[in-house]
Order: sequence, then structure tokens, then C-alpha cells
Amino acid sequence: MKRAFFIVGPTATGKSELAADVAGEIGAEIVSADAFQIYRGLDLLTAKPDASTLAKAPHHLIGTAPLHEEMNAEKYRSAATRAIDEMNSRGRLAMVVGGSGLYIKALTHGLAPLPEADPKLREKLNAMSLDELRTQLAELDAEAGRTIDTKNRRRVVRALEICLLTGKPASEVVAPTGRGDPDRPGSTIPATGVFVFRDREELYARINQRVEAMFEQGVIEEVRAAGLMGTTASQMIGLREIRELLDGKMSLMQCIAEIQQATRRYAKRQLTWFRRQTSFLPLNLSLLSHNEARILLRHHSERRRVSGFA
Repeated sequence: MKRAFFIVGPTATGKSELAADVAGEIGAEIVSADAFQIYRGLDLLTAKPDASTLAKAPHHLIGTAPLHEEMNAEKYRSAATRAIDEMNSRGRLAMVVGGSGLYIKALTHGLAPLPEADPKLREKLNAMSLDELRTQLAELDAEAGRTIDTKNRRRVVRALEICLLTGKPASEVVAPTGRGDPDRPGSTIPATGVFVFRDREELYARINQRVEAMFEQGVIEEVRAAGLMGTTASQMIGLREIRELLDGKMSLMQCIAEIQQATRRYAKRQLTWFRRQTSFLPLNLSLLSHNEARILLRHHSERRRVSGFA
């Protein structure tokens, strides 16, 4: 059985710093579960852990994929399970840290096989407006309409495509059959870990500060220098806004404000996902100092490490 401890939650909660501190103390290694930090480059835009944080413990699946490569939950799952197996073989506990809910779910519950895209249906859906797509998705799968990014046309189209091809809600089709599937021994990882979050006012303030710091540190030049990107990488929050800034289509202040708002909305969706989709132990970091949170996380992860390798 694979051994891992999960630290999950919305962006800007402080997961990376806490995880690195604890992993360094107990000799664990970190596997990132972030859909965009897995890409090479754009370190500021994707809020990758800084050099001092990365130095505290070995990190995996950060900056490993080129920007032009398409990523999905199955590719992530394959890479992450290989990394976790390798760590476990050395007696090391893997700490899976991130906020990409589907990537986390892929590890704890596996992935159901999904239908291939149908060219004729895809052409029909692509001819519809985004509002029309949202309306149809809400009718066929209200759950998917609440949990996916309905501003992301590609995701809405894919969810609708799954509904129409299978005759079932996409949220039901992509939902795994349950952790520890007896027909697939070792295929999933027990969902042991914590869901960290902060009070909304504090979380939003941290997000706003992070975006401002991102601009102070040079994110505009980072985006200007970025090369060819695939469809997946092009969905990074802030990329479209900064490109419009570079094209003279918006002011600097407007760009910052729009990225702050988009990031806050993303954090809200993450909170909704983890509260509904997982059974991790909730931990409100607004009620704890960094040191108190570190001690609690060390206690829980150390128990997992000892039980896994005793």
C-alpha cells in the first residue's frame, strides 16, 4: 500500500511553507499537487515555493513539464504515483501538497475511464455561446455547474460532452468508485491528511498581497518572455490579464485588481471542492500561529510515517 500524507487547501493559505517545515523535520519528501506549478517557468505567476522553502525538503513535480505539454489528471496521477512508490521504497513518507482537487482525488480514489471526444458533437458544442453551454450544463449536471470553472469554455464543453455521450451527469462519471478499490489493489492511496484553510477575510487579504508582490517581483517580464504554451498552461490565472496589459488593453491597476478577483474566486471554488469532496481533517490556520500549526501537522504526519513504515 502506498504511504502518503496529504496537506490540501485553497491557494495562499501557507500550505507550501508549512509542509516544507514539517517534511524537513521528519525526513519526508513533498509531491506537489498543483496543476500549474508542474510547469517549467512562470514561477511568479504560478506562485511556486521560493528557493528557501524548496531547500527545506526534496520536492517533486514542480517545474517538470514544458509549457507546451498538455496535462490532465491521469498524466499527473501516473507521475505522482511513480514518485510516491520510489519514496516509499526508500522508507520515506510522501507529503502530497496542493490545491488541485481533481489531482488529489485522482490519487485517493483513482479515475473512471472517460469517453473519447466526438468530433461532430464537439463541433456542435463549439458553435454554442458560453451562456448557452452553461445553461445546458446546469440542466444536465447541476453539481458540475457548481464545481467546475464555468468561465473556462474548454471545461464546460468537456463536461457537457461527457454528459451527452454517457447519458449520465459528468460529476457522476468522473467520480471514482471509492478509495481502496478491491479490484485494483494498490491503485489508490488512503486519504490520510488535513484540509487547511483560513477565515475568508484573512485569506482574501493574503491573496491580494501575493498578487501585488508578484508584480513587484517582475511577473510582467516573466510573462513577456514566456514561449509557446499548450492549452492547459494557457489557463493559468493572470496570464490573459497580463497579456492584455502588455497589449495596452488595460491599465496596471486594472490588471492587478482583475487577477486578485480571479484568484479569490478560484480560492472560493477550491474551498467548496475540498469541503464537499474529501474527508480530510479540517484545520483553520487563522486560529493558529505558524509554529502551532507546524506542531499539529508534524504530529499527524509523524503518526502516518510511523504506521506506514514500522
